[in-house]
Amino acid sequence: PVKKKSRTFYNAEQLEELEKAFQEDHYPDNEKRREIAAVVGVTPQRILVWFQNRRAKWRKSEKLNVKGNRKHPTSS
Repeated sequence: PVKKKSRTFYNAEQLEELEKAFQEDHYPDNEKRREIAAVVGVTPQRILVWFQNRRAKWRKSEKLNVKGNRKHPTSS
């Protein structure tokens, strides 16, 4: 039986660092993930997963914005 990893909970300071890194680059390379992991205090693998989930959330919000703009076109 494969043991599932326990959920990682991030505090406000860690999330702030992660969000700042996400604003700079949505696809950090291996070296950048290691740097972020060192600052945040988790493993690079956890950083990889956080970025995957954050990109999914970002894509979803982008889709909603496009749909919202179609429903309510701005008159110019």
